[in-house]
Amino acid sequence: MKSNKNCQSCGMPLSRDDEGGGTEQNGSKSSTYCSHCFQNGVFTSPDLTVDEMKERVKAKLIEFKIPKVFTGFFTRNIHKLERWK
Repeated sequence: MKSNKNCQSCGMPLSRDDEGGGTEQNGSKSSTYCSHCFQNGVFTSPDLTVDEMKERVKAKLIEFKIPKVFTGFFTRNIHKLERWK
């Protein structure tokens, strides 16, 4: 299994995940998804669409004081991540 630098669902750098990543069904850490997106081998929001994920990430970036003008730049490639292929 390849190791990723960013969550393959939301794009967050895995190094920024306070829990060190999501968890697989067997309890091991996921090298693919963050703890916000993936727990116990399943997505935390399984019915979320890619457009809803982009809006969720934009809102979180604004919450972290990232200027709104940059949020589109940071979310422009979410649709290319593993989860959305």
